[in-house]
Order: sequence, then C-alpha cells, then structure tokens
Amino acid sequence: MKGLKKIALLYTFFMGVVLLVICGLHKSLSFAQRVPDSYTDEELKIYKQIWEHMSNSVEMYKEQTFIFTVYIWGLMLLAGYILLLVIYFKDLKPIMELQKFAEEIAKGNLDVPLPMKKNNSFVEFSEGFDIMREELRASKRREIEAENAKKQLVAELSHDLKTPVATIQATCEVLEMQISRKKEELAKLKDESEGLSDSDRAVRYAEIENLEEKIGYITRKADTIQELVQNVLHATIDDMKEVTLSIDEYHSTEIEGFITNLKEYGKIVMEGHIPGCLIYMDRLRMEQVIDNVIGNSYKYAGTDIHVSFKETEVKATDEGKKERFIKIIIRDRGKGVPEEELPLLVEKYYRGANSRDKNGYGLGMYLVKLYMEKQGGGLEYYNDNGFVVELLVKKV
Repeated sequence: MKGLKKIALLYTFFMGVVLLVICGLHKSLSFAQRVPDSYTDEELKIYKQIWEHMSNSVEMYKEQTFIFTVYIWGLMLLAGYILLLVIYFKDLKPIMELQKFAEEIAKGNLDVPLPMKKNNSFVEFSEGFDIMREELRASKRREIEAENAKKQLVAELSHDLKTPVATIQATCEVLEMQISRKKEELAKLKDESEGLSDSDRAVRYAEIENLEEKIGYITRKADTIQELVQNVLHATIDDMKEVTLSIDEYHSTEIEGFITNLKEYGKIVMEGHIPGCLIYMDRLRMEQVIDNVIGNSYKYAGTDIHVSFKETEVKATDEGKKERFIKIIIRDRGKGVPEEELPLLVEKYYRGANSRDKNGYGLGMYLVKLYMEKQGGGLEYYNDNGFVVELLVKKV
C-alpha cells in the first residue's frame, strides 16, 4: 500500500509538471506582425486586414489546442488513477488481505475466513490458503479434544483411585488394631505354665513386629499414593476446559444396581424399588455420582444409609412444558452439615470443618453437581434429621 501511494504521488507530480509545461508553451507561443517597408498605404491597409483576420484565427486555434491538450492531460491523469485503482483492487488489495490473514493465522486465530473474489488474480492461491486454514483449525480442534479427553481420563482415574486406596488404608488400620491386641495378649502370658516359653514368646514377638513393620510400610505407601493422586487430580481438574459426557438412553434399574453393588459402604437400606422407565444418563458418570454421594454419607455420618425413589415433574422448560424426572433420595442419620457450610459443599476443593481427619479431595459434591447438570438433571441437598441428597434423573 505504501508503494502504491508513492507511485500515485510521483504520477501526480509528473502530470503536474506536464501541465505546467503545457501552460508555459501556451503563453510563449505568439504570432509577431512584420510589415514590409515597400508596401503602399493601400497595400498596407489590405495587409493589416489580412493579418488581423489571420491573427484572430491563430489565437482561436491556439486556445482550442490548449483546451484540447488540457482535456487530453485530464483524461490521461484520470486514466492513470483508474489504472492505479485497478492494480490496487485486482492485485495489491488481495495481497494485503493475504498478509492480514497470515498474521491472524500466526496469532493462532483460525476462525477468520479469507474473503474470496472471482476477479482476484490470486483466487486459486487464496482458495488453497483458506483450505490450509480449515485443515489447521480441524487439526487444532482434534488436538484440543484429544488433550481434554486425556485430562478427563486422568481426572476420572485419579478420582476413582481414592476408593481402593481408602480401602487399603482402612484394612491396614484394622490389621494394626488386631496386631495391637495380639501384643497385649502376648504380654499377659508371663510364664511357661500358660503354654508359652521365652523362646516361643520371642519368636511370636518377632513375627508380630515383622508383620507390623510391613503393614506400616503399606500404610505409608498408601498415604503417598493418595497424596500423589490428589496432586494429579487437582492439576487436571484445574486445567480442564470442558467435561464431556456420553449421554444415552438406559433403563432406570441400572441405577438400583449401582447402589446395591456398593458393599463397602456399610448398610444401605433400599426403601422400595426405582420406577421402571427409560432415563437419560452417562452410565459411568452416574455410577460415579452414586458412589460419591453414598461414600460421603458413609465417611462423615457413619450410619445406615437409606435410599428411596419417586417420580416428579418439577422442572419446566423455556416453552412452559414440564419435564419428567426420577428423584433418588439418599439419606443418612448423622449430624448433618452446618447450615453456613451448605452453600459451599458444591464448590471445587471445599472441605468442611468435620473433614479434617478424613481423607478426600473436596471434589465429590462438585463433580456430583457438574455431572447431574450435564445429564439434564439436577441436585438438591439439605439437612433433615441427617444429611439428605436428592438426585434428579431425566426421564425419556
């Protein structure tokens, strides 16, 4: 564009010089009168009449020539500008658009399309450039999707590891308690009359201490695994842009199966059966939701967990139509959650005051809310002689 401006200025200057030359030539041209001395008065009179007539004709011709020359100059000036404009719109402007387009591509902005014009001299090149942009965008999108899928998988695996790690830790605690009881019982056997010699007692002590050392080693490694998993999970959840779900139609009885399979969370009392129907859900996410809610009740309340079901129509669409849901009500008989902490339960990484001596990441209820809303359902929770969680699952 700067080069075109320079050319336009030089052309204007040149044409201005040409106009000045034309004007100078016009003024310098004159028709001088020379009267011969040999003419008589009569001849001189006739000569002056002829000269005046010729002089008028020459002046008229000079003016017409000047006007014609100025017209030609103006047409040449206009033609030059038109030619410059044609060059600009046909050649230079497409190049400038390609330059801007390339700058956007360099910035990573792959959503800006390249304008196509049929009279463009670079139309084939522009089409090829735009095809390249589309391929880059598709490749970038696939890369982002793959990266998010990887982060999502890491988050899922990290979160799912908490249950087996917690089970290992709980088992180690039980074994440590049993070993402590065995050491107390062994200390009570003081003489051989009770069936235990000093050498036998020493062997038994050595066996118990060896077993205690191994259990302690397993406990420390389990704590390390839990801490590492927690760090990975936090980093992955923070870095994830979007959590995607694979929602499909399933029979509602699968949810009841999720609940009855949770043997490690104490006694779960089923108050009736879930209404038989088709529901929308992501099977893996829904299983995680059930595990998180019942696992939290078992961890913090330590009581029997009661589960009931009912059908409801509580959520209206924008068009005013009500949607049908299955409500899963999960209730424990613990102390509940302090009222001031209730709004914070679904916040990422939030852990209440009663969780200081409990293992966890502060992501359970956050993920429950996220997954239920992604499935078109919802979550409600409150205190009512214990802590109550209601899960809304959308019916087909």
